[in-house]
Amino acid sequence: MDPIIEEGYARLLETLGDLQAKKEESASELRGNIGALLARMAADTAPVVKQIGLEILQRAKREASGELYDQAFYEKKMIVLGKAEPLPYRPDDPSKPVDAQICVLDEDGAFHELMYTTTDIRTDSYLAPLTPEEAFDIYGYDLVFMLYRALYEYAGKEEELTAALARTLEYLGS
Repeated sequence: MDPIIEEGYARLLETLGDLQAKKEESASELRGNIGALLARMAADTAPVVKQIGLEILQRAKREASGELYDQAFYEKKMIVLGKAEPLPYRPDDPSKPVDAQICVLDEDGAFHELMYTTTDIRTDSYLAPLTPEEAFDIYGYDLVFMLYRALYEYAGKEEELTAALARTLEYLGS
């Protein structure tokens, strides 16, 4: 083989090795600072949660048909960030199995784990605060992606609304 090609190929392999080492170093540094990243993203997202968040069900009774009544909701709006494999039972009451386990961010920028138990006659939940590090340990990088996506979608809707308002004003002015 031509020595120039061999030398170029060797340098290419060397460059790839250097890039891989830098990538691993950066990923390691990110893992070490993921709690700080999530805390900052949560704080920055908190003002928006009040507008885009949902009223999350706290508890309700079930009719024989399965319909919910006497519903109670948590007082703060929340956005859903991730879902985990449910624990076998709830920390507040070991006799209650967990049917759904999700991570939410409330309008104050605090992470919580929300666990639902559903029986024939009622649905109720347990809400436990999580530190950003605990949230990451359970739900992983999905949290970073979902926080980014929530703001990205909100910004897109705000742009659409602003454009629609501008068109309406144009129409009124003509």
